[in-house]
Amino acid sequence: MSKKKFSLTAFLCRFYVYILLLIMYAPIILLIVYSFTDTKIIGNWNGFTFRLYESLFHDSEIMQAFKNTFAVAISSAIVSTLLGTLGAIGIFYSKRKAKAVMEGISNIPVMNAEIVTALSLTILFVSIGAAFNFTTLLIGHVVLTIPFVVLSVRPKLMQMDPNIYEAALDLGATPKKALWSVIVPEILPGVFSGFILSITLSLDDYIITAFTRNTAYQTLSTYVYGVTSKRGTLPPSLRALTTVITLIALAILIIVNIKSGEKENK
Repeated sequence: MSKKKFSLTAFLCRFYVYILLLIMYAPIILLIVYSFTDTKIIGNWNGFTFRLYESLFHDSEIMQAFKNTFAVAISSAIVSTLLGTLGAIGIFYSKRKAKAVMEGISNIPVMNAEIVTALSLTILFVSIGAAFNFTTLLIGHVVLTIPFVVLSVRPKLMQMDPNIYEAALDLGATPKKALWSVIVPEILPGVFSGFILSITLSLDDYIITAFTRNTAYQTLSTYVYGVTSKRGTLPPSLRALTTVITLIALAILIIVNIKSGEKENK
């Protein structure tokens, strides 16, 4: 039985990764720990308590911002996933020159500065006389997230056998039937990844939200910015909100990994 040789390079690489993970997650862990004490200053421990969670769920302003944030995120993710998936399929089956042009155009919003997109949308809405409301906010988030859905779906289309669509048509399926019965099941993991990515991008967006919303419509990002500007510090109950959002994201990640593992074992 041979023993694995110690590799200094491998050890240093793992150590480097662990340090990076610690730096990334240490602030989140700190907020989670101090969400169980009602101190206003992180570093002072006033004893274990759930008071911050009680105040969180009784704070109507924060809870309304929380509901608004998820309403925008879910709505924009649904629209972006539908349009982005159809766009990715259209680009994939286009001719070579048209495909190259459309791929380049779809990548521009990803590389472009978000402030440019926000300003462009604001100028557009003002020029056509549109009132800033939930619709303008939704359009802004859809513009932000659609390119990422295209980027998520396109690799699955490239991995797919390009002949199965034509084979379905030869066997008598209509184009619509072939699309939903053959192509969509093949690219479903990419569609789901694009949907989750759209929600994530929408949840933490501030710039486009600030430029395209009605001032009375608060999301978590605009609420946090507004409170910080006025008070200079964040309400302690937001530490509890951070813990809730982190646990929700962690639960989704665990479920996705379990489902992926079950599919690989089949």
